[in-house]
Amino acid sequence: MRKMYVFSVIIAFVFALSSCSKKEAECPYRESNIEAPESETALVEQYLSNKGITAQKDASGVYYVIDNEGSGKTPDVCSQITVHYTGSLVNGVVFDETEGDPVTFYLGGLITGWQKGLKYINEGGRIQLFIPPSLAYGNKNRTDENGNVVIPANSILVFVLDLVGVE
Repeated sequence: MRKMYVFSVIIAFVFALSSCSKKEAECPYRESNIEAPESETALVEQYLSNKGITAQKDASGVYYVIDNEGSGKTPDVCSQITVHYTGSLVNGVVFDETEGDPVTFYLGGLITGWQKGLKYINEGGRIQLFIPPSLAYGNKNRTDENGNVVIPANSILVFVLDLVGVE
């Protein structure tokens, strides 16, 4: 009888630990409510107009063009996403891109512009995002490991993203 009691206590303890780990594993990310100011969205609109690009606008101020909707899962801020991407400034300078294999991130840990824009496509899709500064890196320079400015403060960012996977 005592062995059965000890076994029951151990099972209860293990169950309690597994409940705790599920709570700890809950998504730490929340949907952002940041919206770009009109002054920034006006600059994005001007860029799009100058390039002859017709884009849709998310309520946050991110502009997007869906090249392919995809047919798999749709990501949310708690999703782990796998992507191929190219990021550039409006002058065409590429500041980052995947080479070879796609990369994997938690969407909630990325800039707000990605969080807002990627919800418009599904796994297997492709989208172009035009991101105002306040939904990207704002008024801070982004530098490389040598201290060189890669993304100047208050930059509009342009991303072409292929959403390879959603977990």
